[in-house]
Amino acid sequence: MREHDDGRDLSRRRLLGIGGALGLTAAAGLTAAAGLARRPSFTGAELRSAVPLPPAFRVPLPLPAVLAPVSTSGEADRYEITQREASVEILPGVRTALWTYNGTFPGPTIESRRGRPVTVTHRNELPVPTVVHLHGGRTPAESDGYPTDLVLPASRPDAGSPTGHHTPAGHGMGAGHGMRDPRAVVTRLTRDYTFPLDQRPTLLWYHDHRMDFTAPAIWRGLAGLQIVRDDAEDALGLPAGERELPLMIADRAFAADGGLDYPALDPTLRDRPGVREPYLAGVLGDVILVNGAPWPVHEVDAARYRLRILNASNARHYELEAVGDDGRRLDLVQIGADQGLLAAPVTHRFLPMAPAERFDVIIDFADVPVGGRVTVVNRLGSGRARDVMAFRVVRRAADDSRIPRVLSSDLPDWRRSDAVRVRDLSFRAGRMHGGRGWLIGGLPFDPARSDVVTRLGDVEVWRLVADVHHPVHLHLVGFRVLSRGGRPPLPHDAGLKDTVSLRPGESVEIITRFDGHRGRYLFHCHNAEHEDMGMMANLEII
Repeated sequence: MREHDDGRDLSRRRLLGIGGALGLTAAAGLTAAAGLARRPSFTGAELRSAVPLPPAFRVPLPLPAVLAPVSTSGEADRYEITQREASVEILPGVRTALWTYNGTFPGPTIESRRGRPVTVTHRNELPVPTVVHLHGGRTPAESDGYPTDLVLPASRPDAGSPTGHHTPAGHGMGAGHGMRDPRAVVTRLTRDYTFPLDQRPTLLWYHDHRMDFTAPAIWRGLAGLQIVRDDAEDALGLPAGERELPLMIADRAFAADGGLDYPALDPTLRDRPGVREPYLAGVLGDVILVNGAPWPVHEVDAARYRLRILNASNARHYELEAVGDDGRRLDLVQIGADQGLLAAPVTHRFLPMAPAERFDVIIDFADVPVGGRVTVVNRLGSGRARDVMAFRVVRRAADDSRIPRVLSSDLPDWRRSDAVRVRDLSFRAGRMHGGRGWLIGGLPFDPARSDVVTRLGDVEVWRLVADVHHPVHLHLVGFRVLSRGGRPPLPHDAGLKDTVSLRPGESVEIITRFDGHRGRYLFHCHNAEHEDMGMMANLEII
């Protein structure tokens, strides 16, 4: 990691980026640079389900329940969530064991208002420690879900000291790599997470973030949505109520007994982190779930709908396209990104989405005949993984919604000249702890090391370079994409983001201001298998 511009040739960096990963990606079932060029968004290996799968577009789209607060007194709202095992019907007629928030997948949605704090008490009734991260939240460090700030289950009498000065082996705090974190804050059974929500209205999501075991925990069901709203957005006249749909897209694979299949080295998720060698580059499933349902269908009016889309997959990338029965593509009008509304709408025919990215999109069914179907497909998928979901138009209806030409005027206007420093950060495969891993700046994650130290209020430009596809996420702050490969950003890079998709061999520049809170945060690849295998780093704001 360097803090200066040494003027290296970009094409050389691209070659080094791809070449440095070949040893790992070949072992993970990818071939080489030629294969990456043919399928630039395909990083990982696909599991095949052993249970019969239902036909597409038969299961109705479920909508996650909105969580009721246990208290709204004073200046804050308080919620309670229990993390517990549950048996859920995902495939019709088949029961699947999941780890859940309040017994459902996705977990319940939290509706919140800008500037009104929310405290969520999480109770851990699972057999392993957990951590909760509100992805995209501008959150104080003590509630951000640092990977070693564990909530220990009551069922483990050997769970170690709650002081955090000793970390027992077998609890997912890097024990598999011999690491300890003297700064960890460990609690038993419950923990209060407080979110000020002093941020732009947007779609956030919460998920498990335990060190070394984030990927399998999310795969087993530990993910849910949180929406932040404010009066200014409410006044825009965007589609609302039943015409606003949260859509959590995630792929999974199923074993013969109906359980989730995942290639963990330790299926108990207690002691040995990692996945079997063919899946080192990422785990892909052959079943596409939307809000926990396989290839669902949703009945709609011939009107505009607002789709709040999250890619909650571990490693799968999507390029979404909406196609009518007649083959005509419907416009996907983007109005928001990870961190809220754009300045103005951007119209797409295809919408690429990396893991953890969110897109706020308007789709208009007004010209679709009653009885017609619009299918959402993934242009990067094949076989059953190409279909995502469908909409069936069932009636004509009045529509007084609109898409304003100006959506927001509060986007930051950071300029390159505002930056106090430029950092170069590489995201590449490499060796770690005697095996293969994924590294940032040539180093695997170590909770005891400070990788980037910056001052509160500093503006920085980061130049990120990748070997294979890496969705890079910064905690606490949003950022703007300045360039890709020395050229202007792509249309889907618009707005304020917290996750950016790096393509193989590509260099991307982002700019951000480190404001809000001091403390220890993270930045990492949100390919969850890469994250668990070392591709995470510390960000200290002083």
